[in-house]
Amino acid sequence: MNFTRWSQRLPGTQRRAEARGTDHAVSPAQRGEGSVPAARGEYEQQPEPLPDVPALEDFSVQEILGRLPALVVLVYGPEHRIAYVNDAYAAAFGPRPVGATAADTCPELTELGLLPLMDQVLRSGTPRTVKSRKVRGGGSYTVSCLPAENLKDGGGVLVFAADVTDHAEAAERLRASERRHRETAVTLQRSLLPQELEQPDDLCIAATYQPGGTDAAVGGDWYDVITLGAGRTALVIGDVMGRGVRAAAVMGQLRTAVRAYARLDLPPHEVLQLLDGLAAEIDASQIATCVYAVHDPNEGRLVYASAGHLPVMVRDEDGTVRRAEDPTGPPLGTGGWLHTSGTIALPPGSSAVLYTDGLIERRGEDIDEGVAALERALSGATGTPQVVCDRLIRSLGVTAEHDDDVAVLVVQHPTRTGPAAELFHNAALELLGGVEAAPRARAFASGVLASWRFSSELHDLGVLAASELVANSLQHGTPPMRLRLRRTDRRLIIEVTDGDDHLPRRRRAETEDEAGRGISIVATIASSWGSRRTPGGGKAVWCEFALPA
Repeated sequence: MNFTRWSQRLPGTQRRAEARGTDHAVSPAQRGEGSVPAARGEYEQQPEPLPDVPALEDFSVQEILGRLPALVVLVYGPEHRIAYVNDAYAAAFGPRPVGATAADTCPELTELGLLPLMDQVLRSGTPRTVKSRKVRGGGSYTVSCLPAENLKDGGGVLVFAADVTDHAEAAERLRASERRHRETAVTLQRSLLPQELEQPDDLCIAATYQPGGTDAAVGGDWYDVITLGAGRTALVIGDVMGRGVRAAAVMGQLRTAVRAYARLDLPPHEVLQLLDGLAAEIDASQIATCVYAVHDPNEGRLVYASAGHLPVMVRDEDGTVRRAEDPTGPPLGTGGWLHTSGTIALPPGSSAVLYTDGLIERRGEDIDEGVAALERALSGATGTPQVVCDRLIRSLGVTAEHDDDVAVLVVQHPTRTGPAAELFHNAALELLGGVEAAPRARAFASGVLASWRFSSELHDLGVLAASELVANSLQHGTPPMRLRLRRTDRRLIIEVTDGDDHLPRRRRAETEDEAGRGISIVATIASSWGSRRTPGGGKAVWCEFALPA
């Protein structure tokens, strides 16, 4: 079947064909329709005549403009003399004398900044529009200036103003609400961050937190510094992948949990393992990343674990930048993953940088490019930790209008020489066990403390604490054993390690008990004490004495 020829018999087909192309008219014979005139006449309908449509010239322009709810003023000539104002304009600003200049009689046009705009429209013949401008009385208007070429004195300008006061006030209320919400989130965020960083004896530390610009909701970046005792320090930085008060609240819970877990003095990967389970309980929909690192001055390195966070950067004294390359685990809250700890050297003279993704991540750029840019910036960043923080912020192009939160934690292990170096000493003794171990430990501690020129009172307390810790290790521990004494500019640290991993606890000894008072004596005479398990098995028990200022 020839569908094209058959479809031409349907009602209205010829009229549609004629409408598609009257300039290509074809005779009925050429279309092959001459054989069925009766059928064609039966189905065709004659077009109905259109009613009379009024022409635009039939309307009065003045009547139309006068009834418009918008404000209309017509000016002419280079001085913008008034030719007409409608009733809405007169009701809003009062009547205006015809022939007077707009600059003299229409201060509202000046307040809206329209006079220069009207000059441009008059010269160029191009319409211009300005949105939501306010006048002194408090109203807001969106104004269009249209060229009117047929007026005398070189043409004129038709000013058409729509009152958008309600919309502007609603938008301002919305902006005010958003500002209050943002201020609340920023206040909450800052209150949950440490108000003053702890400063360990062996490290110099500074941190910077900068919320995103006014158009960005505050995020969940956080950092912390936790002194663990015996000269060891925990460094933490993390990021909750969310916005607003909710992200800040989750961040606060995670930071509090980190401080609680840190007091257990666990290895970094075990801290993250505990934190991973807690994050899933707090809010399973929130993803968080975190790095937890521990610095031990006796080892000169950072032991760290990472849950989906960016790598730690270390700058050596010669400007070489090293990146912690050990693999990281998934973000917190995912569960089912066994985190592991890695190490990176932090010798004297070096600096470590922990940071969140807001410092290096940019839209349209690969994150590896941002990490490389940070390496270049860090290689030339010298000065105090706070100076390094500021330089990294500037070098990476972070401004007050940045679209993401930024947190940076800079840790320096300074090189000490001269008088400053005399305030830091280490001494250690290997204990082989046997009945002679305790007297050797007391004699060693007495000689070392005397050489460090402590007062007789502190000397005697230090010898007593060392004796009790060694006696506890000899009774309950296993070889190898070591006694270590460390002096900083602020404290004396005494630590005993052995091969048994059962941690001591303080208990109340009964009157008839012959043992069990050693840890109580140490806790009484020392400023603080504690214990922890060491890598590879074993434990360390320590105590500290604060030195006089």
